Amino acid sequence: MNPHVLFWVTIATVGCAFFGFALTFVNALNESAGTYSRTMGAETSRQFEDVFMFISPAKIARLGRIAALAAFFLFFIPLFSFTSIASTAAGVVLGLLAGGFVFTLPSKYVQFLRNRRRIKFNEQLVDALGTMSNALRAGFSMNQAFESVVSTGEKPIAQEFSVFLQQMRVGMSFDEALASLDSRVGSDDLTLVCTSIDISRRTGGNLTDIFDRISETIRGRMRIERRVRALTAQGRLQGIIVSCMPLVLGVAMTILKPSTMKPFLMSFKGAVCVGITLALVLLGWLIIRKIIKIEV
Repeated sequence: MNPHVLFWVTIATVGCAFFGFALTFVNALNESAGTYSRTMGAETSRQFEDVFMFISPAKIARLGRIAALAAFFLFFIPLFSFTSIASTAAGVVLGLLAGGFVFTLPSKYVQFLRNRRRIKFNEQLVDALGTMSNALRAGFSMNQAFESVVSTGEKPIAQEFSVFLQQMRVGMSFDEALASLDSRVGSDDLTLVCTSIDISRRTGGNLTDIFDRISETIRGRMRIERRVRALTAQGRLQGIIVSCMPLVLGVAMTILKPSTMKPFLMSFKGAVCVGITLALVLLGWLIIRKIIKIEV
């Protein structure tokens, strides 16, 4: 065979093999991303339902993909260059990191809502224990004591206690409904209350006095937590300022001096510096967060 023809046949074979491999890899990546997106959407939707926010999994997955693509192109487009492979590769890496981070934001937002809801629940639990204690003194049953809290209509505690009563109406036992309430809310204070109720039902005891003591314990812990937050407020503010300052300065310099910043961002050294800066900012934020996080 003609060597010239053999050369082009070899090139075509290698090209077809590479194209087939690339197509298979892209299809596998797309299928894996779709599966992960659907799973993440379903899990996040279930977590939203725990805080009484009902959003379909498909909508959450779609919003996550759109936000991830937007974050990817936000970093990729400024660094893309036909003449600099290093700059383009840096744009791809930074874009993938940004897209992956943005893709996890729905679950982080759910965690924020759950923490805020838990704090509000604990604050309302103090008054709810007083209401339940008075109801028990008046001769009401435990279920009626829970109903007295639901009748006040204060969210989120009224919602959670209403689900607890509804579960018992559909056939769930008191102990199972109480365990479901405890696991759903995820509050240490509620765990103490549920444990006290369970022990009292098994061995006997004066629940009214137990509720009063638990209420006093929760009030004391809340006072300590508020004082700790006041003492660590400066540290939290410093962490926010230190973390946001490099990003704000970088955006401001890019807007004010694009002729200076664009060559820097398009170069390999500039991309490496940006990556190192982001890593150091993240590390500093984690260290500051660890220092100011005090468990009470």
